[in-house]
Amino acid sequence: MSKQTKVAIASILFLIVSIADVYAVIIQNKFLETIFKPLLMTTLVVVYLVSVKKPNFWLISALFFSFWGDVFLLDKTNYFVFGLASFLVAHIMYIKMTSQFLEKKGLSQILKSAIIFVILFAGILFLIKDNLGEMLIPVIVYGIAISAFGTCALLYYQQSKSTASLWLLLGAILFIASDSLIALNNFYTPKHFFDISIIVLYIVSQYLICKSVIAIQE
Repeated sequence: MSKQTKVAIASILFLIVSIADVYAVIIQNKFLETIFKPLLMTTLVVVYLVSVKKPNFWLISALFFSFWGDVFLLDKTNYFVFGLASFLVAHIMYIKMTSQFLEKKGLSQILKSAIIFVILFAGILFLIKDNLGEMLIPVIVYGIAISAFGTCALLYYQQSKSTASLWLLLGAILFIASDSLIALNNFYTPKHFFDISIIVLYIVSQYLICKSVIAIQE
């Protein structure tokens, strides 16, 4: 079986799982969601592995912890903190991965790139702070991590201006958007529309990040 065929089959499987999971969220079928959500990162990592010769350790690690984040968040009532911790580690892995693509940057350039992400996080935090309680510090730490990932992705795009760096930047932005909606959904105003938007943004973001690393390694 050729590499192109393997990639095509793995990509179709990922697409089927993605559609099934989004459908489960739309109709609010927890049984279907429990089946398909853990398969999201499982099939995506297969897409990545059949696409490259030498896997990137940091990407594989990020997808691994994202898998556990998905599993824990299936029961947000009891395991939300574990899901948050898993995705925090995933973002740290993405930061480490992206930082390896970067040339050395000056502090002023880093701060300029970080401004938009810091403002976004500050705005979300302002809306939800009164409802966070003991989750205030964990959410702040998580917000710093996702802002750092966005900053690294933006710096990389400014550095290379390539299709791969654009995919990585878009992936980071959509991931941040998904996380921001999770915060609003859990600590501000729950809406079913948020649930649907969160999963769609999450799937597309992870795929774009994976796709960007494949392109970088080619």
